[in-house]
Amino acid sequence: MRIRPYIPNKDYESVSTWINDERIHALWCANRLPYPITQQSFHNFLEEIAREWTDSAYVATEDNGQAVGFFCYSINANDNIGFLKFVIVDNTKRGKGYGKEMLRLALQYAFQITGAEAVQLNVFHENAAAKHCYEKVGFVERKIDKDVLPYKDELWSRCNMITYKQEEKI
Repeated sequence: MRIRPYIPNKDYESVSTWINDERIHALWCANRLPYPITQQSFHNFLEEIAREWTDSAYVATEDNGQAVGFFCYSINANDNIGFLKFVIVDNTKRGKGYGKEMLRLALQYAFQITGAEAVQLNVFHENAAAKHCYEKVGFVERKIDKDVLPYKDELWSRCNMITYKQEEKI
């Protein structure tokens, strides 16, 4: 697996198929985009978060170049903490280790290339599979904000998780 920058005209078609129902969409983007997403709305959104938060979009690919995951990443220069957002894996690949591998590569990039001291992310408490995946790569729960997103007849809680750069032993 490799990670590379998201290429709009090449990758949108794949990424859009992974967000194949309303609940997955809400878990993925907290309804910050209309459902179903369109190429125009998605790319406008990526442009907006790049301007506002300096987020960059990435895909994880298999060795043959096929996109299998997506995430956005930014680093806050003031506190040197990276932030992963909008993490998703091809729905046909979930539960097979693809998410863990993509996150390991994203963390390697964050710590070794951008010099982050820590990386955080938010996940809805109701997204147990994603939360478990994050825990497997070293994220720990930092705080929970209760009932922050209404979804149909539910109220979802947001869990902030963090992992720290491990000092390499020489």
